[in-house]
Amino acid sequence: AHCSKAFKDKKALTVHQRVHTDERPFACNSCPKAFRKQTALTDHQRVHTGERPFTCACCPKAFKDKKALNVHQRVH
Repeated sequence: AHCSKAFKDKKALTVHQRVHTDERPFACNSCPKAFRKQTALTDHQRVHTGERPFTCACCPKAFKDKKALNVHQRVH
């Protein structure tokens, strides 16, 4: 065992173990990057597609991931 972290289910443990093994099974088709989680790949692919599905309710700006939207919303 690499660390003493505990997880609620086997999937969460499997994903966490990739931190220790550096396994990155989710590869981008458009560049050499690869990711530990499917969701990280999905967010990354928006760099290539230009998709910005997270829109601000207060202004016309849109973002490729929810974290960027949350950071932006602090300006309002």
